[in-house]
Amino acid sequence: MQRSIVSFALAAAAVFGASYTALADSLPDLDGKEVVIASENTYPPLQFVDPKSGDAIGWEYDAIAEIAKRLNVKVTFQNTSWDAMIPAISAGEYDLAMNGITIREDRAQQVDFSDPYMRSEMFMLVREDEDRFTDPKSFAANNDLLAGAQPGTTPFYVTVYDVLDGDEANPRIKLFETFGASVQALKTGDVDLVLTDSTGGQGYVAANPDTFKLIGDPMGTEDFGFIFPKGSELVGPFNAAIASMRSDGTIDALNTKWFFDYKVGQ
Repeated sequence: MQRSIVSFALAAAAVFGASYTALADSLPDLDGKEVVIASENTYPPLQFVDPKSGDAIGWEYDAIAEIAKRLNVKVTFQNTSWDAMIPAISAGEYDLAMNGITIREDRAQQVDFSDPYMRSEMFMLVREDEDRFTDPKSFAANNDLLAGAQPGTTPFYVTVYDVLDGDEANPRIKLFETFGASVQALKTGDVDLVLTDSTGGQGYVAANPDTFKLIGDPMGTEDFGFIFPKGSELVGPFNAAIASMRSDGTIDALNTKWFFDYKVGQ
């Protein structure tokens, strides 16, 4: 199994090498090109609906706004489900998508990825009062415990192969259309575990400190990227913009804003 499972963003500033050497003054001007972006808005703090304002906000929205300014593009957003996202990008229905999407070789056969903009680690998200298991082994040993996941996602495959027995049809895995739905099922007790990268997991814990917690050691690392239709001419300019944002400290500033400073509903 391909296991390029995506480490926490704040530790990623200098790990991606020579591709991050572009400077802002060398970026291409795309002359106001209109770019349609798909998102799901269920993945705090990367992208989610602000419970106070009702607006879609997050790290990725701020990053895209900065990229749009640097490249001179006009962006519009379309909400779509995770299940439909990669097929829709592959078919050219949108110009790109953002959803904390793990860079994986199987997906790269359908879409083109940007360079990584973030790295995150996989953790076990559970209810705050959970005391029946503390790691994958103790979860797997209790046949009464259920896990929630979205089919085709990195957390689904990690649940199958790193937590349970490698059977993708294992009845202990309950499938949900969105990550938010799986977290809601965890909250109500319909499942007992949801695997998540540290980015999304810390977002949910910060928003619901008396409801959820992360337990156990990190289970691997994964890199996040934007996705584009195969052969998209936007990949190069977006990579250059990401490089310039890393070079001038903008990505570090976004990390500080969304992982340290932001408080839900304030």
